[in-house]
Amino acid sequence: MSENLPVNSSKLLVLLTSLPNMEAAKGLARSLVDQNLAACVQIIEGVHSIYRWEGKVCEEREALLSAKTTQAKWLELSAFIKNTHPYALPEILAFSPEQYEEQYGKWVESEVNSKS
Repeated sequence: MSENLPVNSSKLLVLLTSLPNMEAAKGLARSLVDQNLAACVQIIEGVHSIYRWEGKVCEEREALLSAKTTQAKWLELSAFIKNTHPYALPEILAFSPEQYEEQYGKWVESEVNSKS
């Protein structure tokens, strides 16, 4: 997902980010869909995260957000999350599924490209 690689703009991406609570996750999810950055966002509440931050091992309950979008939206979507996320260093990961149902892929593409 380097900025220097050629982009297949219609290729699907599944973007993951974690948030501190359900309220923050719902707010971000709604913004992503409202602004046509994602076609669909799912939220998994109650994820237990263990991580090292500033030299300390931390444990938190978080909400995991999974957004479906296209590669063409990657730069705009990642910048939006960086600018609106409550964490100083948000997790922003994107994966390209090797296979997906063709009609679903077309739906995702049409939603993120719609003007509504």
